[in-house]
Order: sequence, then C-alpha cells, then structure tokens
Amino acid sequence: MTRSMTAFARQEQNGPWGLLSWELRSVNHRHLEISPRLPEELRALEGKVRETIQARLRRGKIDATLRWAPPVAGENTALQVNEDLLQELSRLAGDLADRFEAKAPFSALELLKWPGVLQSPALDNEQLQASALQLLEHTLEELGASRAREGEKLAGLIRERLDAMETVISEVRTRLPQVIADYRRRLEERLGELRRDMDPQRLEQEMVLFATRIDVAEEVDRLGTHINEVRRVLNGRDAVGRRLDFMMQELNREANTLGSKSADTQTTQAAVSLKVLIEQMREQVQNIE
Repeated sequence: MTRSMTAFARQEQNGPWGLLSWELRSVNHRHLEISPRLPEELRALEGKVRETIQARLRRGKIDATLRWAPPVAGENTALQVNEDLLQELSRLAGDLADRFEAKAPFSALELLKWPGVLQSPALDNEQLQASALQLLEHTLEELGASRAREGEKLAGLIRERLDAMETVISEVRTRLPQVIADYRRRLEERLGELRRDMDPQRLEQEMVLFATRIDVAEEVDRLGTHINEVRRVLNGRDAVGRRLDFMMQELNREANTLGSKSADTQTTQAAVSLKVLIEQMREQVQNIE
C-alpha cells in the first residue's frame, strides 16, 4: 500500500489519572526521525515511545507531543484526609484556645480548609504510563490511516502520469519506422552526386550504421518496462518510496537518451513531454514512505 509521509493525528483520553492527549505530525524525510516532546512526569517513557513509533513507521520526520493534565481535586475524585496533618492542626488549635481563652473554637470546616489537609488520591504512575502508551497506539493507528488515504491519492496522480507516458511512448513507437525511413531518404538526397564517387556497399553500410544510431526502439522498450515496474511497486505492501525514487531516475535516464538520439522534432517533443511527466511524478514520490 502506498503511504504518504505527510499526515496529522490527535487523540485524547480522560481517566482517574487526568487528561492525556497525543499529537503526531509527520512530514517527508529520507529516514525515520522521531522528535518526542513529553511532560517531565512522563519523561521516562521516551525510549518506549520511540520503539512504538519505529514499529509502525519506516520513513518521515515525526513530531510526537504528549500533554498531561492531572485531575483537579474535587472533580470526580474521592478526596483523602491527611490524618497526621489534621491531628497536628487539631492539637495546635486546642492549645491556642486554652492559651487565649477563645470564645469560638476552631470548627472542623476551618481545619479542612487548611492547605494539605484534603488531598487527591495518590496517582498510580504505572497506570498513567500504560495509558499514555496505549493512547499512543491509537493515535498511530489514526496517523497510519491518514497516511494511507493521502498515499492512495498520490498513487492515483502517479498512475495518471504513467498513462500519459504510455500514450506518448505508443506514438513514438508507431512513428519509429517512418522516422527512420524519412531520415534515410533525406540522407540519400543530401549525398546526391557523392554516390558516383563512393563505393555503394560502403555507403550502404554507413547508412545502416547511422540508422542504428538513431533507432530509439530500445529506449522505448525500456521506458515501457520501467512503467510496468512502477505500477508493480505502487501495488506493493511495504514502504515503496525509495524504490519509486530509483525508478524515476531510470525513467529520466531513458527519456534523456531518447531526446539525444532523436532524428525529428516530434520525437524531441515527445522526449520533453516524458521528462515533464517524470518530474511531476518525482515530486509526488518525495512524499511517499
């Protein structure tokens, strides 16, 4: 499956450990480059984050940002009382009441308002880390689906160019015998009077040799073979970007040779058209994993 290297995915999840959210941004790159951004409390996860992403992706520059907001006290959390602190505050309150003969002793509500008396339950750090990694897996699934959808669009654009190339190549192949015949005729006309002063057999050999030099049938055949290979690669299941990039180089090489051996303007124009189509495909290939 053809996959793009350009994509974005975001997932968030709320739980007893608070709110977790992942953002993954992917752009094209020759290799796989991962840049994790994690909150300090989850910095220990960086190694596992890299391993998880490497197991899913082959190429691309990946910015992976994890955000964590701990639960707010009183919001869907069972508060706990710091018994030691409460007991100490109660003792101090009694001492002050005795010392200053306070008419209105401290109330229980006032003691509970003291900072640190009411606490949120201690967070389970292992559960927090496991939840972060599980959410990363879900976010990678979304990123992969996005890369696959974009990749299919790119593959469609490349196939359109391949169809156009086959049309151009078919026209060149159809005209090839006539091109050689026309060139032979023009060459014979230019030689004119020289025929009487040259060995006819040697002249015929030279004409055959030159006709062979301008014969582009081999280049046309190789172009057709390369186009078939590009179609095969596009249907592959693994990462195909590097293979496609190589095939673009080979197609461009044959188009250059076709242009250099051209013996008429139409073949030259065909070579130029092929190079334009190949360059358009090459630009799309740069974004394929």
